[in-house]
Amino acid sequence: MSGEKPREIAIRILQRRETEQRAYTEELVEAALEDSRLAGPDRGLLQELVYGVVRQMGLLDWLIAQKTGPRPQKPTVQILLRLGLYQLFWLDRIPDHAAVHETVELARRFGCGPQAGFINALLRRCLRERPAIEESLETIKNQQPAIGFSHPEWLCQRWERRWGAEALRSLLAWNNTPAEVWARVNTLRTRIEPLRELWAAEKVEARLGAFDWTGELLIYQLTAHPPLNSLRSFKQGFFYVQDPSTLLAVRHLNPQPGERVLDWCAAPGGKTTLIAQCMGNQGQLTACEPFTDRAEALRANLRRMGVTCAEVVSGPGWEETLSGRLFDRVLADVPCSNTGVLRRRVDLRWRLRPADLARLAREQLTILSRAAHHVRRGGVLVYSTCSLEAEENEQLVKNFLETHPEFSLQIDRALTPFTDNVDGAYVARLVRA
Repeated sequence: MSGEKPREIAIRILQRRETEQRAYTEELVEAALEDSRLAGPDRGLLQELVYGVVRQMGLLDWLIAQKTGPRPQKPTVQILLRLGLYQLFWLDRIPDHAAVHETVELARRFGCGPQAGFINALLRRCLRERPAIEESLETIKNQQPAIGFSHPEWLCQRWERRWGAEALRSLLAWNNTPAEVWARVNTLRTRIEPLRELWAAEKVEARLGAFDWTGELLIYQLTAHPPLNSLRSFKQGFFYVQDPSTLLAVRHLNPQPGERVLDWCAAPGGKTTLIAQCMGNQGQLTACEPFTDRAEALRANLRRMGVTCAEVVSGPGWEETLSGRLFDRVLADVPCSNTGVLRRRVDLRWRLRPADLARLAREQLTILSRAAHHVRRGGVLVYSTCSLEAEENEQLVKNFLETHPEFSLQIDRALTPFTDNVDGAYVARLVRA
């Protein structure tokens, strides 16, 4: 992709996303940025085009169908129309004539020359009808939120039954908003004043966040910054990028210096490194990650963040390594549907299926039960997800307690974007009698 412009790279990414079932948009964009020569605003434009088109794909396809009728378009033509319409109706910084002209030129460049006239005519027609189209885009948000906010119908129905129409629209709007970048200060490596001075030199603008569950932990919203992996402050492990919601699980785990702590599903290491920070690197922290490639990412983050009290357990037979070992505190941050972080996982809304929730709940209950074997008497077990779904959260904990009477629920809490202004999360603190 070296030498290509943002729109060309965007089309190639969107084509791969359509044809490669296991290709995740975020990974494709990250790889493209590494391979390209894009800098500054062009990098931001590529991300905005790709993520925006994927987020709004349902509504864009509805709009295209309104103007073309039921006949399907060729895949690349559909991608070009999505890209052109997204620029016209969602991006203010691109002049209308430039959006139309570039889309038509890209059609010729990507083998859709015979359809270039059709694409040009449709986009210009939409420009002439802009006021009516913009009104219809707002109307459909109220009448058919699944289409208007570009989400699966089944998911919207679930959420509306649970929280009501107003909360549903707030949640859907949140999911369509680009996520903020949050940085948790790593006191194993630095203190806030030296970090602020370094951030100022690196042209990082940061605003302190305040949440009732973060306590004395320092977490900052980075409102402007160069690419993070280019910063000395990042490379030296002075901060870890994570949403404030992810701190809730460690707050309820409450690890102390000198304790034995088990992190059952540790990679990539955000909660693991925070546990070590709360322990002051004093004690025994065991971080488990079955998959060796993810374990390497975990080890890299532990090194970068200056964690010295942790051992990583991974690979074949990893669970046998823990046989007979008991811990003061155990964290089971389980794989989940991720419905609380849909704005960060732009593909997920289109990949998730209703049957996935029941399958995940079975897997989560198994993981929680296995992790529970390693909690000493009087010890603490914390269960956490980044899901909004009751099957994976409250109901699952209830099911666990029915078969594990030696545990009791001490506290649980759910964070939702429309009430807490952070990513969705659920945490339950259980205590063994």
